[in-house]
Amino acid sequence: MKNTTPLLPLFHKFIKHTETGKRLKKNGTRINADSIQNYKSVRINLERFIEKEQFDWRISDVAKLNKREFASEKNYWKKFYNAFTAYLYKKGCHDNYVGTNVKILRTFLNYLKHEKDFSTGDFHKQFHVLKEDIEVLVISPDQLKFLIHDANFDIELPEHLKKIKAIFVFGCTTGLRFSDIFLLSNKNFEKNGADWYLKVKSKKTKTYTAVKLPDYAIEIYKKYRSNSNRVLLFKPISLINFNKHLKTIGKFAGFDAPLVLIREQRGKASKSISAKPIPFYQKMSSHMMRRTAITTLLILGMPEHLVRKISGHSQTSNSFARYVHYAQSYMDQEIDKVHKLLSTYD
Repeated sequence: MKNTTPLLPLFHKFIKHTETGKRLKKNGTRINADSIQNYKSVRINLERFIEKEQFDWRISDVAKLNKREFASEKNYWKKFYNAFTAYLYKKGCHDNYVGTNVKILRTFLNYLKHEKDFSTGDFHKQFHVLKEDIEVLVISPDQLKFLIHDANFDIELPEHLKKIKAIFVFGCTTGLRFSDIFLLSNKNFEKNGADWYLKVKSKKTKTYTAVKLPDYAIEIYKKYRSNSNRVLLFKPISLINFNKHLKTIGKFAGFDAPLVLIREQRGKASKSISAKPIPFYQKMSSHMMRRTAITTLLILGMPEHLVRKISGHSQTSNSFARYVHYAQSYMDQEIDKVHKLLSTYD
């Protein structure tokens, strides 16, 4: 009879070792809080899956298995993958979310193999990770101009929402990731003559960028800066609360155009159109900041190589290619409007 080890307690240790810094990235740096939160979400999914499906999630020492047992173990992991992904799809999850869960499971099993000396059999390498090509959601240049310049709207906002709006506008201007924005201090701002520059090292890519700031971004900096270089420009806020407040701002701003969402399950696309269309503001999130900054620069005509220099994307980045595609689609739509006006004569 095969000796097996329950995996859920090991997954708990995997998260704990990541949180405490015992488990690090290959370059020796700590794993960021967003990744750890994703690990915890997968743990919850696993716990609920195991309870609902009464699945015995365990691992065997493959090195001690005979040929028949090895084949059985391989079939077990195929069964687990199919059952767990089916459970997530049945909950209504889509390919990107399911794919993230699967990638984290692969990371966990690699951790057991390389850091805990488990003989896993590498069955997890057969786990297929599906990925959707989701439409890029950004706010338009006109929407961004409204948030920046409409004085009446700003007056009506409560003070705590004004700060969220300021952070959002700053992110939509500089292209910084959410995590990087909350690391800014006076040390990141440099005045050269009459111009102000933002100099920052990305937490994810470790690359430095220097971005000239427009007047409205300088006003945001001056409003929230401290006299001390040690004090952060923006006090950290949880991602959940930030996104919640941002949706409220979008609702107040009237960003309520209905969205038609096309999502995929098992690689098959389906339109998410219901009796209750989803208003745009309900999909507003921190991710929009960086995406908006990049697409706005492209729409306004900045050469791609300069935008990549600001954003830190490589020439082969699939994400950047999606931004280019969105910017081109937006310009095509605007050109179509002009052509439509020119095609009629009264």
